[in-house]
Amino acid sequence: MNILIINGPNLNLLGKREPEIYGSETFEDYFKQLQSKYPSADLHYFQSNIEGELISKIQEVGFSFDAIILNAAAYTHTSIGIGDAVKAISTPVIEVHISNTFSRESFRHQSYISPNAKGVIIGFGMKSYELALQSVL
Repeated sequence: MNILIINGPNLNLLGKREPEIYGSETFEDYFKQLQSKYPSADLHYFQSNIEGELISKIQEVGFSFDAIILNAAAYTHTSIGIGDAVKAISTPVIEVHISNTFSRESFRHQSYISPNAKGVIIGFGMKSYELALQSVL
């Protein structure tokens, strides 16, 4: 199975950014662990701080990959464009968040992705990605 994990803005700072919320592990280190633990899955990773690059990547793989695991980060709550891209493709998308967005600021309670996602996993730290991966394998 070809599965792409897409991370949005500021997630390149995992391991450094607000470790009390996001932990102290880099995503690159975590991704290597996922690849080792799930060798039967062909895992790919993309991160960008730029909304249009995220939309372009979703469109690029959205008709050929088996699944997309998407943490659009702050764009989850603001980007109608990313929500529309998820709606436009045939590849199933699992929306993930490291923190429990409902226990944070009220603006984080809205998602433009959720209505078009196959499922949503929120609040299990980095384990959210593995739970999403297990749901599509």
